[in-house]
Amino acid sequence: MAATKKTQEKETVKVDKRYSGILLHPTSLPSPYGIGDMGQDAYDFVDFLEKAGQTLWQVLPLGPTGYGDSPYSSYSVFAGQTLLISPEKLVEQKLITEEDLKEVPEFDSKVVKYGDVLAWKTEIFTKAFEAFKETEDKELLEEYEAFLKQHSFWLDDYAFYMSVRAENENKGWLEWDKSLQKPTAKVRKEWEEKLADQIAYQKFTQFEFYKQWGELKAYANEKGVSIVGDMPIFVSIDSSDVWANKGLFCLDSKGYPTEVAGVPPDYFSATGQLWGNPLYNWAAHKKAGYEWWINRIKTQFTMVDYLRIDHFRGFEAYWAVPAGEETAINGKWKKGPGVDLFNAVKEALGDDMKIFAEDLGIITPEVEALRDECGFPGMKVLQFGFEAWATDAFYPHNFKTTNCICYTGTHDNNTTVGWYEDAKEEARDRVRRYLNCDGGNVSWDFIRLAMSSIAKYAIYPMQDVLRLGSESRMNVPGVLGANWAWRFEKEDIQQWHAIELKKMTQLFNR
Repeated sequence: MAATKKTQEKETVKVDKRYSGILLHPTSLPSPYGIGDMGQDAYDFVDFLEKAGQTLWQVLPLGPTGYGDSPYSSYSVFAGQTLLISPEKLVEQKLITEEDLKEVPEFDSKVVKYGDVLAWKTEIFTKAFEAFKETEDKELLEEYEAFLKQHSFWLDDYAFYMSVRAENENKGWLEWDKSLQKPTAKVRKEWEEKLADQIAYQKFTQFEFYKQWGELKAYANEKGVSIVGDMPIFVSIDSSDVWANKGLFCLDSKGYPTEVAGVPPDYFSATGQLWGNPLYNWAAHKKAGYEWWINRIKTQFTMVDYLRIDHFRGFEAYWAVPAGEETAINGKWKKGPGVDLFNAVKEALGDDMKIFAEDLGIITPEVEALRDECGFPGMKVLQFGFEAWATDAFYPHNFKTTNCICYTGTHDNNTTVGWYEDAKEEARDRVRRYLNCDGGNVSWDFIRLAMSSIAKYAIYPMQDVLRLGSESRMNVPGVLGANWAWRFEKEDIQQWHAIELKKMTQLFNR
């Protein structure tokens, strides 16, 4: 019997596009200059992602780091980390010469030593700045003027702040003379004239960061790779953000925080985490139409394609710790702005923003409702699924929606190899039975599990791709020192990494 036309037709099934990629902060890239930067090695990494079939490159916050070198503690939520500026790109712009790069210190290729890098790069940037002041490159000067105009709403305050800070032995604004803590127009003008060269230097280095990052992002996008950025919810007290916008934060009459941010005891710390950031005056933000937040998120989306918002739960309710407490134990939950903030942002910037919600920790139905109302995907961390305390929500077979990101681990977790080696035998046993493996290649087994899950996005740290142990961990929450310093070398990436990742990516339709 002949088949009918109806039975011959194939039903068209719409399949949502699935993505996968690697978590790697640019500071961890290879380079001869003591820290990963936006030079050739960054472009080589993009090429690796393309060869491996990966479409996402997730980074940590890109701002200038303060005490402790944490990307989550910055002098500005708008400024860029100038240590990422590539000296080689400055040569291409004819702002320094190849001769200037002949005597590079013998930096550690495995560990970032921020103090040493800062000292050397400051010398290089100063040479470039002096050359820039004399340049006749009209195109470069036009780019610079356009940058100043576009970013004046934060750049003027930031450049002034960092220049005055340097004049005050790099002390935060609370230790400055009162006349500078809240300067009058007259005082500010006097200091702007006094520090004109330093202020111009700050603006120049920010211009170079944005220029180089913009070129790198454009290259990644051309190769089919999207950048996933990261935005901390809170800001540092030692920042131009707080200094220039005191009314937007909960401060006393002298400028000190009345309460500070943190999280209660959890998986990472028995005493909670006392971050110490000043808390927002949400009533003031609402009265201003959330303008500061709109500008912040808008600026982020000039640098990234997706934006992960760290500690998303703080927008529903945040842990407020009285100033002066030594731990985060004695805090209490206070209500955040909720969907009101994101409605204002969407109204200003459009509702097609690609935002990831970091929804880990103590998550309530109210937090989940806010996340879902906003339409933001949440995070699933595979390591958590095998811990004794974990809920079944972190097992892939229990994922309730495709609208989520499956991670093997994050920057706050141990590497998967290190986690497995340190885990209790009952957790290792669950891993072996669940993945039907012997634990000998656990990080790649986890990568496979993340890719095979229903999650729309699968992301894994570079350390897991390279099968590295605890010695390569990026951060230990609550522990100061020895964090944010991990780097890998060129020869660590081999051809088989790209081949096997691509095979797996194709197998699971990512």
